[in-house]
Amino acid sequence: MNLIGQETLPVTQAQAWEALNNTEMLKAAISGCEALTPIGEHEYEALVAVSIGPVKAKFKGKLRLSDLQPPNSYQLAFEGSGGAAGHGKGQAQVRLEAQGPAQTLLHYEVQASVGGKIAQIGSRLVDMAAQKMAGDFFAAFNAALQARYGVAVAVEAAAPPRSRFQRLLDWYLGWLGRIFTGKL
Repeated sequence: MNLIGQETLPVTQAQAWEALNNTEMLKAAISGCEALTPIGEHEYEALVAVSIGPVKAKFKGKLRLSDLQPPNSYQLAFEGSGGAAGHGKGQAQVRLEAQGPAQTLLHYEVQASVGGKIAQIGSRLVDMAAQKMAGDFFAAFNAALQARYGVAVAVEAAAPPRSRFQRLLDWYLGWLGRIFTGKL
């Protein structure tokens, strides 16, 4: 799975760099993140509750930052296991580009692979879930930036309206989840 994108952040490049290296801000922005604990220099353990279609699990994993070039870029390697639900690993490249006095463009490129029950769901659904998680992360991250730095979040940072197909797919995945968890 590959996920490539960019996000406009309503802060300076230095503030964006600081926020991307602040474990409390990241923990608050990662949906389902229960813990993000430093275990060494630029290494962290994470516990994240994830739901992809009918599969729900708590993933325990490790994150490692490398090739740090403050305040411009870094690489992030990650791996985690959710028990019977599956496992995942990958890497991400993050690059910041100043766009003005109080605006920064964050470029990201993620390569990841999953196995176990999550892989059985199908790559298209996993890709859509990853895109939704990225959108949720940036919405929460922008809110955290606004709270920390007192800036107004740009309208373009909001997620675009979901298409009928996406809404139908969300409903269908929720329905499948209720069937498999016995809550229907």
